[in-house]
Amino acid sequence: MEKMLERSARLYGESGICKLKNSHVAVFGLGGVGSYAVEALARAGVGEITVVDNDEYEITNLNRQLYATLNTLGVKKTTATRDRIKSVSPNTKVNEIDGFITENDNLGINFSSFSYVLDAIDTISGKIAIISACKKAGVPVISCMGTGNKVNPTLFKVEDVYKTKVCPLCKVMRKELKDRGIEGVKVVYSEEVPKRVGGREPSSNSFVPAVAGLISAGEIINYLTGDKND
Repeated sequence: MEKMLERSARLYGESGICKLKNSHVAVFGLGGVGSYAVEALARAGVGEITVVDNDEYEITNLNRQLYATLNTLGVKKTTATRDRIKSVSPNTKVNEIDGFITENDNLGINFSSFSYVLDAIDTISGKIAIISACKKAGVPVISCMGTGNKVNPTLFKVEDVYKTKVCPLCKVMRKELKDRGIEGVKVVYSEEVPKRVGGREPSSNSFVPAVAGLISAGEIINYLTGDKND
């Protein structure tokens, strides 16, 4: 066992650490939620991580996205994420996919190769595509709902999307998933009423998306080590 994982092994046992080492997790979206989730997965000792995004870091990302720095502006998010993972967990295998998944284009991804999938993207069509692909492949998936225009990180919950309330994105997702006959989708969501702010894009801060990402990673890690709740 790697020395860096000694303290984790006290919680999960060497068998749990071994399970993480033999797991393959995919993270779609490397923004405020996805970047913090990837960090936790890598530091937990997940053996293989596939990161999927089609964007580059820009200056407006600095307020919330972990791998956005002055040195990574203009760099592909997948590349910056790979470099970060290698700097904290060099034995983790990293696969980069630069693209955006849709219901008509799954980027040639073999979803059955994953142990778990995290959907941390913003668009409804993309989220539906990821969830649909996971359900078809029989792979567990957790989907993060909206974190924009919110300031209270203590109101996040993990629940089946059909049992959620308040969150506007959850409402839309429930309808879209129901129309497709998809059931049993675990989500991370907040019951905080979003603030009404100006501008077309959602406002954000440094801590709400981060908390959602860490909660998502925690769910995945606990599942993979044997504390299953899916």
